[in-house]
Amino acid sequence: MTMISLGGAIGTGLFLASGTAIHDAGPGGALLAYFLIGIMVYFLVTSLGEMATYMPVSGTFSTYASRFVDPSFGFAIGWNYWYNWAITIAAELSAATLIMKYWFPHSPSILWSALFLAIMLGLNLLSVKGYGESEYWFAIIKIITVIVFIVVGVLMIIGIVGGKAVGFSNFTAGDAPFHGGFLTVLGVFMAAGFSFQGTELVGIAAGESENPKENVPRAVRTIFWRILFFYILAIFVIGMLIPFNDGKLAISDIEQITMSPFTIVFEKVGIAFAASVMNAVILTSVLSAGNSGMYASTRMLWVLAKEGKAPKFLSKLSGRGVPVPALLMTAAFGLLAFLASFFGEGQVYIWLLNASGMAGFIAWLGIAISHYRFRKAYLAQGNSLSDLPYRAKWFPFGPIFALILCAIVIVGQGYFAFSEDGIDWMTLAASYIGIPLFLVFWLGYKWKYKTKVLKPEECVIDHPMDE
Repeated sequence: MTMISLGGAIGTGLFLASGTAIHDAGPGGALLAYFLIGIMVYFLVTSLGEMATYMPVSGTFSTYASRFVDPSFGFAIGWNYWYNWAITIAAELSAATLIMKYWFPHSPSILWSALFLAIMLGLNLLSVKGYGESEYWFAIIKIITVIVFIVVGVLMIIGIVGGKAVGFSNFTAGDAPFHGGFLTVLGVFMAAGFSFQGTELVGIAAGESENPKENVPRAVRTIFWRILFFYILAIFVIGMLIPFNDGKLAISDIEQITMSPFTIVFEKVGIAFAASVMNAVILTSVLSAGNSGMYASTRMLWVLAKEGKAPKFLSKLSGRGVPVPALLMTAAFGLLAFLASFFGEGQVYIWLLNASGMAGFIAWLGIAISHYRFRKAYLAQGNSLSDLPYRAKWFPFGPIFALILCAIVIVGQGYFAFSEDGIDWMTLAASYIGIPLFLVFWLGYKWKYKTKVLKPEECVIDHPMDE
């Protein structure tokens, strides 16, 4: 479970977007933004860990939000999260196709997208063990790459390899370590949030873990420090070895793989095939993200169907315990979204992708609110905190802090639509499209079923297996 969460968080956000973050805000600004997001993620994962060990269910967020807040809120959170990861499948298919074009520039895109969709579908059709095993190996590849990068980078900084020691000359070049002021740090803050999305997969997998009361707390305890270690050290190394105003860092497009900060550093030390190696690593990252997206969204859709919030046929399981109808529907939606990228210069696809980015933060917001309400309901119903299998520290500061930061990111999404030339309304609309979609699900369900926010005494905090 630790590897699933690590694999979900380490990907193109670190291998590509970290360079843009340093270029925009300087190495100090990038470190500050990623550190604050890391703290927020720690509180979110511990909040989720407390609920998931007490009530381990597959597709957790929808159930927790329904039981501890309001059934309509749970309905909206569930469909929001399903949409988030279903669109991620489409995004990863597009990215994998672009990566393969690096080696096979004249090959047809549809060939690679069909192949990778078949691989993701096959891994998820096997069983939850097949998904877990594949994610383990995907994560191992990424983790080894980051560790090698950090070790090589530190040796370059102190001058053992790659020539003369660089010290802090690049880290403080120009107006570094902080560059561009508050707004640029806010922009990096949002980008960092996207990079960390996927850490909540530990909660999704809890319901299918062999021993959630032991495995979930163990994963929660280690994941924060490991992710922070990988991200903070990697960004520090990049900031020490490459000046923030180097134009190569500004390129974060997956098509420009030769400009990955990892590639630049490896080439500096004389690894001639660095671009091809990083291309292969990023391909595994993309497949890992798509694989995780298919697993998470399928389980969420299955839970929604089981709770009567999605068509009943989607609740069926195969002999291996795989929700095949939900899996096929998720794969079909991802494929349709991917095909949308070929029409109208991909405008529909870009809107879908923007809505997906917002959905991830809304899901995190839902985790923070659900945990706050769970703890209140747990105590209001006469239970003792000492009986919790795992207890999140820093309550209520943790979920409140996470909620505030998530809200800041959600509200600040479209700040770059405002400029001296006026407001770019299309960009503004694309940035916030996820909010009205969420509200339609939430308020529509509330209006139809006349649901109300539950009082702490009314919340259902029994383990689902006890029902």
